[in-house]
Amino acid sequence: MKIILNGANGRMGRAITDLVAELSDAEIVFKADVDAPIENAPHDADVIVDFSLPSSLPSLLKFAKSAKTPLVLATTGYSEEQLNQIQSAGNEVAILQSATMSIGINILMDLAAKVTQILQNDFDVEIIEKHHNKKLDAPSGVALAIANRVADAKNSESEFVYCREEVRKERDLKEIGIHSVRGGSIIGDHSVMFAGMDEVLEIKHHAGSRKIFAAGAIRAARFMVGKAKGLYSMKDVLVLD
Repeated sequence: MKIILNGANGRMGRAITDLVAELSDAEIVFKADVDAPIENAPHDADVIVDFSLPSSLPSLLKFAKSAKTPLVLATTGYSEEQLNQIQSAGNEVAILQSATMSIGINILMDLAAKVTQILQNDFDVEIIEKHHNKKLDAPSGVALAIANRVADAKNSESEFVYCREEVRKERDLKEIGIHSVRGGSIIGDHSVMFAGMDEVLEIKHHAGSRKIFAAGAIRAARFMVGKAKGLYSMKDVLVLD
């Protein structure tokens, strides 16, 4: 598998590089970054893996469409306009876009949606995410992805609540609470709590290192090799209903 790696000099880019170096059936044929624009990449690669910034999306989509190379977008923080651009580009090339490459987190999201379908408004839902003290955004993109999956599974309207200190009132049935913790070197912890009368169900995921995101990205890349144009997700890779 010939990989073009975009964002090669970042922390995740280095994690991908280290993992691929251990594989006998994959290689990185071009490392794209600020000093090596993707426009200079070869057109005969099997897949592009992107761990960079949303600002690189235009050049990524232009290259992928031109070279007809499947694209794995592991970058987060896209705007609504950019998500629409990704959707449109799916008409010309195969694209997999996910809020996280972690296999465990994707399973957590699927479980949370299935639990919500059963419980509906009988249980309150609270999402807690924890990350290192260098993380700039809050809540995390993964926490928002979990919240959206839970909201989609509800038969009624949902409202995301990020802070309760300014509103002194009882919790509304439609609320989905989202809370952020920043400290130390936490790679990423996420939990979804379903709180009912006299019982609490909690689904948790702990990231021990960035290797899990690299492993998920490589699994996604293998899945995308040779795929027809269209939009894909980690649900397709993991065969989740």
